[in-house]
Amino acid sequence: MVVKMIWLFFIYAFIGWVMETVYATGKKKRFVNRGLLDGPLCTIYGFAGVLLTWSLQELRGNWLFLFLGSMIYATVLEWIAGHILEWSRYGRWWDYSDVKWNLDGYICLPYSVLWGVLGLAAVQWGSPFFLKLYGMVPKTGRDIALWIFIILTVIDGVGSLIALYGRQGTMPRLEKVDSQITRITRKLQDWISYTARKRLEKAHMEPKPVTVQNKEASVVFAQGAGFYKIFLLFVIGAFLGDVTETIFCYVTAGVLMSRSSVVWGPFSLVWGIALAMATALLYKYKDRSDRFLFLVGTFLGGAYEYLCSVFTEICFGTVFWDYSHIPFNLGGRINLLYCFFWGIAAVVWIKGLYPHFSRWIEKIPMKQGKIITWFLVLFMTANVAVSAMALARYDQRSEGIAAESSWQEYMDLHYGDEVMRRIYPNAVKAE
Repeated sequence: MVVKMIWLFFIYAFIGWVMETVYATGKKKRFVNRGLLDGPLCTIYGFAGVLLTWSLQELRGNWLFLFLGSMIYATVLEWIAGHILEWSRYGRWWDYSDVKWNLDGYICLPYSVLWGVLGLAAVQWGSPFFLKLYGMVPKTGRDIALWIFIILTVIDGVGSLIALYGRQGTMPRLEKVDSQITRITRKLQDWISYTARKRLEKAHMEPKPVTVQNKEASVVFAQGAGFYKIFLLFVIGAFLGDVTETIFCYVTAGVLMSRSSVVWGPFSLVWGIALAMATALLYKYKDRSDRFLFLVGTFLGGAYEYLCSVFTEICFGTVFWDYSHIPFNLGGRINLLYCFFWGIAAVVWIKGLYPHFSRWIEKIPMKQGKIITWFLVLFMTANVAVSAMALARYDQRSEGIAAESSWQEYMDLHYGDEVMRRIYPNAVKAE
């Protein structure tokens, strides 16, 4: 599966490069390489092609929902990519501000409709054809070709990173260790940096560089919406989400059951990731209207929940929730009512709760805050890793696979079927 997705990534990245380059060349009346890398690849198209194929393949044949799903996922991906590229030293690489129905120039309705059409075509016809073509190529030949593509892309990526973040002359000069190899390496870096910068400037209409200013270090812990605050909100959201779902199940069904996503502690990763992503993506729009936040939260929440459902079923062979009994559902993965709940949650969080949580986090002393955050990073990383192994072994046991390695024996001993059913009472083996 992974190898096939890599194959599709290169195909769609190349197709995207061709489309973007043809459009830009026709507009400027000269050849323009529109890829992020020097090679003939437009990586955002590669990621979009893989994401849509992987998450929406079960919607093939349902053209309406396949179009809507493709439009939403591709638009969100373009929105996130636009923010990431603007945060880089090369600033904004595209701007739809002059197009009607745009959002801060990052995305716009006409292009979102176009992405929906392209995504529908890719999932419905493109990916099956390319995967069939992949199966026709001899294994040795396709493996060699794939590794060549990967190696060249990595080299190309390193060169582009040097172009974006490396500066000629910034490397400290240590005379005692300044060997001939070091001098050659510097010259190679300078050459890559120069050529890549020139190509990027020509391809992207001289994007505005981000001015780096010397600012005094902030004395406030986790100020703004940086890593420390986002991660702590992830942990808080995971805990509160688990508690909320547990209470909801008790009130509505009269049953007290675990709603945790992990084996250690009451943490629902779906809620934690949702809260962190909502903060990171909507922080810039915290002063916009409630209606705007509701609509964005509805679409983002529905797309996110659908993606989580597909991910857990493919990776662990388990369905953790099923909305088939609720009206207006899509494959039992999402339903209209709960999508509205996501929209309401976005408004309540950004307008009502986030300012309070933000102030509480910023009151933590700087040193203690960093220590707490990195402790939680290590804890949650280990927690997710152990949970993934426990779920994988749980799936293996259901298929009658005997323990052959030490990790399987450890999981059988500490996370047997009874323990897993208690932690994941709603987990059902996917058919």
